[in-house]
Order: sequence, then structure tokens, then C-alpha cells
Amino acid sequence: MFNHLMFMILFSTTLSLILSMISHRLPARLQDQEKLSPYECGFDPMNPTRLPFSLRFFLMAILFILFDLEIALLLALPSSASLLHPMQSLTVAFLLLIMLTMGLIYEWWEGGLDWAE
Repeated sequence: MFNHLMFMILFSTTLSLILSMISHRLPARLQDQEKLSPYECGFDPMNPTRLPFSLRFFLMAILFILFDLEIALLLALPSSASLLHPMQSLTVAFLLLIMLTMGLIYEWWEGGLDWAE
């Protein structure tokens, strides 16, 4: 007899194999020159395609991702009170906050967060 977990694994594997075989058996659609060009709308671009990328925007995006990840890591902090050693998880969380705060202060002092020069 199968239990529910084995049934779900077998079902998902079978369904994945069937769908992948169907997708490989279907005929490929013919691509014309307009579809193969990078601009499907039919007109040539007015500006060059390789515009310079702002490094400050990249820095802001990385900082956003870093602090978003920090919030996700600290969301599990209240549940750590029920662990065997809750003080250890509080210490690790406090050290994480200290390191991130020091990095943010460093970026601020170096002018990495200023948009205008």
C-alpha cells in the first residue's frame, strides 16, 4: 500500500514526465525574421541599446536586498524564545544587527547613499 507522500511523489513525477514528453513532441513553430530580431515591434531603436548603468542604483538595490533579507532572518527571532538556549539566538541576531548598522554607517560616511554629486 502506498501512503500519501509516496502517492504525491509518484503522481508529480509521472505528470512531469508526461508534460515534458508532450512539449518535446509538439512541432516547433516557425520563426520569421521579425520574431528573431531583438525588437518585435517592427521599428529600429532610436537610441543605442547599451546605455550606461548607474552604479548607485545597483548599490541601492543591493542594500535593499540586504536589509530585506535581514528582516526575513529576524522574523524567526520571536520563536527562538522557546528554544533550549534563547540567549544564543538573541546574541546572534544582535551581532547581525550591529554588523549591518556598521556597514550602513560606513556607506553613509563614504557618500555611497548620495544620489546627487
